[in-house]
Amino acid sequence: MPAPLMLVDAPSLYFRAYFGIPESAAVGPDGQPVNAVRGFLDMLASLVRTRRPGRMVCAMDHDWRPQWRVALLPSYKAHRVAPEGGEVVPDTLGPQVPVMLDVLDALGVTTVGATGYEADDVLGTLSVTQPGPVEVVSGDRDLFQLVDDARRVRLLYVGRGVAKLADCDDAAVQARYGVPAARYADFAALRGDPSDGLPGVPGVGEKTAARLVDRYGDIAGVLAALDDPAAGFAPGLRAKLSAAREYLAVAPTVVRVALDVPLPALPTDLPAAPADPDRLLDLAERWNLAGAVRRLVDALAHRAD
Repeated sequence: MPAPLMLVDAPSLYFRAYFGIPESAAVGPDGQPVNAVRGFLDMLASLVRTRRPGRMVCAMDHDWRPQWRVALLPSYKAHRVAPEGGEVVPDTLGPQVPVMLDVLDALGVTTVGATGYEADDVLGTLSVTQPGPVEVVSGDRDLFQLVDDARRVRLLYVGRGVAKLADCDDAAVQARYGVPAARYADFAALRGDPSDGLPGVPGVGEKTAARLVDRYGDIAGVLAALDDPAAGFAPGLRAKLSAAREYLAVAPTVVRVALDVPLPALPTDLPAAPADPDRLLDLAERWNLAGAVRRLVDALAHRAD
């Protein structure tokens, strides 16, 4: 069996790291906060120690709000657009991302993004193009749709933190939401997700969304059933779904993770030793990250013990 491939939703983790560690607890010699970098590296170290992957890729957001999704649903992430354009990002977080990328490069950990696509789409494409087993690491619920027992793709959901991650196969998704992973996108479109600007169908919550998916298979099936007087909808629910027809026609495409992102050939092997130890040492000293870097280097060196 190939060594497990760990696909890391880097923005999901470094945002969590930023808000989980006070800025005052991690600063460089010049006073610049590096709390997100330190927290991110410690998350990776914990994941490497506990999951022992042999391969790893960290996916980045090269386009956090792709125009093709906005064209279908203008509300998509609209509440997160800064007045001057771009994503609302804390002033002290943005400068930390290049530092994190430099450290990962010196370690020899592959990072990749794609123009016109979110990190989720990169993760989705890698999950279907790389040999399994695959473990996707994210706090984004949308990625439950990538779980695939046949391909040995699992989601390590870190919504409550890396120390309390939920290791999810299809049965876990079914137990959590009442739908199989392959139908999670339809379920999420019906339910909505305020964090992504997805309105959902007003008056349709998780339980109703799950029942609709269970009965009709997907949103296309729901829409087809609306035109059948014998479909058995309660009058109130039929009215709610009918009023949301325009939204339901586009929402599945917006919610579904792209599985065909054009990506270059990528090295995925996770090194046992840093690719550029001298540069890594320099970065660790320059940014006051010696402890976090050492913990990750040790985890990489001893994961096969």
